[in-house]
Amino acid sequence: MTLLDLTPRVADTSRMTTLPVAIIGAGPIGLAAAANLVERGIDFLIFEAGEEVAASVRSWGHTRLFSPWKHLVDPASRRLLEQQGWVLPDPERAPSGAELVEKYVAPLAALEEIAPHIRTGAEVVGVTKDGMDRTRTARRAATPFSLRVRTADGEVEDIVARAVIDASGTYLSPNSLSSSGLELLGMSEIADRVTAALPDVLGRDRAVFAGRRVTVVGAGHSAANTLLALVKLAREEAGTTVSWLIRNTKAVRVSSSSDDELVGRADLGSRVDRAVQRGDITVVDGFEIIRARRVGDAVELVGHRGGEVVAHDTDVVVNATGFRPNLDMLREIRLELDEIVEAPKRLAPLIDPNVHSCGTVEPHGFRELTHPEQGFFIVGMKSYGRAPTFLLATGYEQVRSVTAWLAGDTASAANVELVLPATGVCSTDAASGGSCCS
Repeated sequence: MTLLDLTPRVADTSRMTTLPVAIIGAGPIGLAAAANLVERGIDFLIFEAGEEVAASVRSWGHTRLFSPWKHLVDPASRRLLEQQGWVLPDPERAPSGAELVEKYVAPLAALEEIAPHIRTGAEVVGVTKDGMDRTRTARRAATPFSLRVRTADGEVEDIVARAVIDASGTYLSPNSLSSSGLELLGMSEIADRVTAALPDVLGRDRAVFAGRRVTVVGAGHSAANTLLALVKLAREEAGTTVSWLIRNTKAVRVSSSSDDELVGRADLGSRVDRAVQRGDITVVDGFEIIRARRVGDAVELVGHRGGEVVAHDTDVVVNATGFRPNLDMLREIRLELDEIVEAPKRLAPLIDPNVHSCGTVEPHGFRELTHPEQGFFIVGMKSYGRAPTFLLATGYEQVRSVTAWLAGDTASAANVELVLPATGVCSTDAASGGSCCS
């Protein structure tokens, strides 16, 4: 028994117990939290900024995941779905993001136990304690949370909740193209020539890239997926060239290790290696971007390379440098975050990308996710801060533990178990960008 086990749950006042738990984000992790709360008989509301559930997943739905179905479905969610006749797809097959939504996430969100509790087009722009800023302490634990929610039509309202589970993810908060981490100097000049990670190169976004010089910035698997799609496009569209710009001397996260149990990920690394060897991809390594500028219809990236200031010319830039948590909406919440990766303080040593790959992360739950603000939890990809070692299975166990704690079942909350596929080391440099596991 630890002090955290003995810490009182959200204050059990009559007002608090009648309020719902607020879940931010209706992706796989947010919906898994909802499924666990359904089984616990706890009321909840889900706020999704997109117009549909799993909006971020849909945006990269053309991309195939590394994990097979057996690692992608939350146990509580599966139980609810199977009560309605749902059948798990081929356990050993890895689906695309679109398939994950169509065959699992959307049916889960449509369940009558969950659907009425979802509000789409509802962006949470701030979280605080009701009537209190972060400096006020008196009766803080007994005071409910207040979420400021902005709808698609611009309406703003405050919603009170007994607890908050932030599963909003990081996809909408990319890292900067600048090696300094600050916004890239000259970004406003080239913004219309920069795309987010994992564009649909061969489909929706084809016209953006066809016949152009394209530079992918980032050393992770998001970059690798895009590079391979661009190589295929270059075979079909004359004038298309592909450059891969990385700040290190080697893209260590794009592993082709034979020890990786996620076969799709190892295969991805091997395919990129072969494309580089064939000359289909031009690697520009050791390039630290410091600024950008528009030169006619082209983009010039200026950076340090080999001790000199050099320029790289291109037409389109894909920002595959990885993601970071958006903490702006949590300014009035008392958080305890690691000073390096911006993950919860107790979780950070377990996910340090200098030490851990996706499959070597230890099981963790409510203890490691606890903040000074009782009843507030960051879960899922956002809980990993800037560390790129997240797997959905990890997030599912997080929310199972958190919801057990909210229900007062401390024994279940503390009994955290997780079996992950063995993987090769993603990186020894947390700054290299790009998620290897998500």
